[in-house]
Amino acid sequence: MQDKIIVITGASRGIGAALARLVGQHQAIPVVVARSRVELEAVAAASHPLALAIVADVTQRAEVQRVVAETLTRFGRIDAWVNNVGRGITRSVADLTDDDIDEMVAVNVKSALYGIQAVLPHFQQRGTGHIVNVSSMLGRIPFASQRSAYSASKAFLNSLAINLRMDLRVAFPKIHVSTVYPGVVATEFGLRALGGGLDSRNFPGAASPEEIAAVIVDCLQHPRADVYTRPGQHAQVAAYFAAEDVAQVEAGFAGPPPARKGS
Repeated sequence: MQDKIIVITGASRGIGAALARLVGQHQAIPVVVARSRVELEAVAAASHPLALAIVADVTQRAEVQRVVAETLTRFGRIDAWVNNVGRGITRSVADLTDDDIDEMVAVNVKSALYGIQAVLPHFQQRGTGHIVNVSSMLGRIPFASQRSAYSASKAFLNSLAINLRMDLRVAFPKIHVSTVYPGVVATEFGLRALGGGLDSRNFPGAASPEEIAAVIVDCLQHPRADVYTRPGQHAQVAAYFAAEDVAQVEAGFAGPPPARKGS
């Protein structure tokens, strides 16, 4: 990974910040992207002497295009692009609003799509590159009903990654598209969810951001399509979809129905 230029969105905290630091330890140069300048510049300073911090809102297409332009101006190339921006929600299906859906799609889907579409021409010109999308186990098995629209948005992202990989397979076999599926991670994800929520850092067995970052670095070094972050996750997904009636599997993790508004 030495001297590779790796763009990481959502890099001011959590998985993105941990990934930037680990990338730097592997002598790659991170380009960290987020909206918070102070936090972002601190991450860059702790990652690599040549790390570049770009303040941008990646839910805006023009901002993402600017990230690509500034990175190419500074380094002349991009070797990998990690779509790591994401936001949760605490809302049942019955209570979802138009604004809820719009927020989940903007943050969890459009930000990644804009990154893909902005960097892809550069990768195609070079004939090589790697796009990594940080998804979620909830995008595979939506077993937390309060995360309804979040799970749906991650499933949307998963499908885009699969279709992109299919489109590139013949003409651009050296452009890799990977999807990473963390479970619960000990970050402020829960607290920052739309509608609030429990602190993910207090969940028993939650993975550390550093653990997920290590999995992503391994994926960057050894590209593959689907990447699960802990043993047993792939088997869990396989068992769910192999079930003759998935409702029977869902009964094992379904909790009480969430309260309706006004109840």
